[in-house]
Amino acid sequence: MENKYDLIIIGAGPSGIFLAYELLKLGSKKKVLMIEQGKKVEDRFCPIEKTGKCIKCKPLCHITNGFSGAGAFSDGKLSLYNPEDTEIHVGGNLHEYLGIEKTKKLIDYTDNIYLEFGADPKVEGVEFKEEVEKIKKKAAEQDIFLPNVPVRHLGTEKAHELYGKLQKHLLQNGIDMLFGTVVTDLIVSNNIIKGVKTKPAKFVEDESFNDFTEFYADDVVIGVGRKGANWLSDMCARHNIESRAGIVDIGVRYELPDKFMKDINKYMYEAKFIGRPLPYKDKVRTFCQNPSGFVSSEVYDKNITLVNGHSYKDRKSTNTNLALLCSHHFNYPFNKPIEYGRNVAENSNELGDGNILVQRLGDILNGKRTWEKELKENSVVPTLKSAVAGDITYALGYRTMTNILNFILALDKVVPGFAHPDNLLYSPEIKFYSNQVLIDNNFETSIKNLYSIGDGGGLTRGLMMASCSGVYLARVLNEKV
Repeated sequence: MENKYDLIIIGAGPSGIFLAYELLKLGSKKKVLMIEQGKKVEDRFCPIEKTGKCIKCKPLCHITNGFSGAGAFSDGKLSLYNPEDTEIHVGGNLHEYLGIEKTKKLIDYTDNIYLEFGADPKVEGVEFKEEVEKIKKKAAEQDIFLPNVPVRHLGTEKAHELYGKLQKHLLQNGIDMLFGTVVTDLIVSNNIIKGVKTKPAKFVEDESFNDFTEFYADDVVIGVGRKGANWLSDMCARHNIESRAGIVDIGVRYELPDKFMKDINKYMYEAKFIGRPLPYKDKVRTFCQNPSGFVSSEVYDKNITLVNGHSYKDRKSTNTNLALLCSHHFNYPFNKPIEYGRNVAENSNELGDGNILVQRLGDILNGKRTWEKELKENSVVPTLKSAVAGDITYALGYRTMTNILNFILALDKVVPGFAHPDNLLYSPEIKFYSNQVLIDNNFETSIKNLYSIGDGGGLTRGLMMASCSGVYLARVLNEKV
């Protein structure tokens, strides 16, 4: 049959890449097609460096789409594990399916692949154990948990090189890749996956387009990442793929001078503070810390602009940025976390005339907006030049804002200067996850021969764990008759 494969991988993010890589390493003879709506890694670039503002690239954002996914365009951090820990503290739920020890071995194995393709041998967060313990104790006094998670930092520009080598390796060894192609639907018959329906990405917003191309396969793997969470939720509803209401992380990108974060940056590089501030006791955490980094913007479906952060190996600022995220769980009768997050993002974008909003912490605490003149005179100079001064509290909501502000004030007692009034909050930073796809221990969904891996379906969070999920599924599929 024309367009017939043994395996189709939807998405060319870390989970799909490492699935294909491990199949090759195992000597699999499967005919594999990887479908990606973005471009090859060497064709991905963000014009904001030249334009000074986000121009909302058409048909799709180069940062959130393309080979290696959105994660490699932020700062490329690989979260490892502390050998002394009996738990896996970050990275999602992979260990719940595989067990702690098996997951640790998988991390080691996957980390070695990254090293083979050029990752920095240096691991951050392992050198200064006594100093880290002191910070952990100070955090505990504020009811804040600080797991010690070693990090291998790729760097945004170095991540491009590394994933470029992986892309070349897959192509040279027979993995078919279809770029600039959107999967519009799954082909399902009698609760068994048969293939996918596609169209060119340039027609992604053209609802009248009807010249679809179909590809068929014995197995189909969904590895769409957080960018594809909304698409995956639609597929679950359309094909009755079993899932349950997930979460959405809503918050801000926080920017403050390196001088306040110098100990954290030196001893840990990335600290993952986790708290449940009063009065709501919702989970609030720091995420994706970028020492001497740069705040960035990225575009998701329907032109929603979100904030993120970069950290380069060679290019440096004098500021540290990190995410402050509040986890929202919704119960009956409302079970649409993605829609809720989209509404928050849309409201924030409207207030910023389509741009990221930025506000000084002191202005928020004093109940006033930030004006452009005040931002220009601020001691903390924003690294995202296209951000618009305004009032983020109009969009984020009282509960989210209260959680974040109380968390900042508590962290100031752990990291003096963390609550300096000139520190900057950018909105919106939102991490979308699909309603969690229900899978078995082989990552198979309720549709036979349809599998879900990576961040999009709620299994993992972050580059390392997404990559690990791909490696494990490759081993499962390689044994499948």
